[in-house]
Amino acid sequence: MVTRALYIVLLIAGLSYLAAPAAADLLDGDRFSLSLGVFITDRDTDARLDSSLGDGTDTDLETDLGLDSSDSVFRVDGYFRFNERNRVDFSVFDLSRKNSKQIEKDIQWGDMLYVIDTALKTDNGLSIYKAAYTYSFLNREDGYLGATFGAYVADWKVSIKEENTGSAEVGELTAPLPVIGLRGEYALSDRWLFRASGEFFFVEYDNVDGSLTDLYAGIDYRVLDNLSIGLGVNSVTINIDASKNHYEGSLDWNYTGGLLFLKFNF
Repeated sequence: MVTRALYIVLLIAGLSYLAAPAAADLLDGDRFSLSLGVFITDRDTDARLDSSLGDGTDTDLETDLGLDSSDSVFRVDGYFRFNERNRVDFSVFDLSRKNSKQIEKDIQWGDMLYVIDTALKTDNGLSIYKAAYTYSFLNREDGYLGATFGAYVADWKVSIKEENTGSAEVGELTAPLPVIGLRGEYALSDRWLFRASGEFFFVEYDNVDGSLTDLYAGIDYRVLDNLSIGLGVNSVTINIDASKNHYEGSLDWNYTGGLLFLKFNF
């Protein structure tokens, strides 16, 4: 993952420095952008909910509890550019899932022990909110490279209960993770625009010890002056050990997805 992150960062830098002065200026005039898209994800989630009696069971939410590993969701991305060097980017999407399954091993989830062959109903809520400020320290006629810092907020909740009887045992964690990284754009031609970013987080704060890597690369084709269509790839890996009021345990998850979107520029 670190190798892929370094590769994308170097690619952004290389493209920005190789920008040719004669290329068209696609960045001029676009102060606000809004992208509406379909995000097709492939997910892998391992979680553990501890109790006062000890550690819970390391649980694969897809394999052990039967949650979908692939799904398509609606996603909103955009930015507001204050001037040629300052902008704020944002993203919002929801990766919630639910399923019922007869489990194939004993699972200790918080204070509850669910024995093999128990039919469990699992509800996994996951909302993602991202916002980041970017300062462009390298501006070219056909691209830019900037340093970015912001927040990646994952509002995560897992409720597990016996399908027909019993109360739910809930693990809930809202993790606002500060990120830093690089973001850049490069105009390949009058209509084609390449965009990429890499954001990272490694810190221990407020009983949350975690790391995050968020990589994006995509290409836009400008159909009209204020409308583009595009394809992108977004890969995120998060590892968290937490001791909070509503969650004590660990959470390791990653998702990689393809994004098909319409991008409106104003």
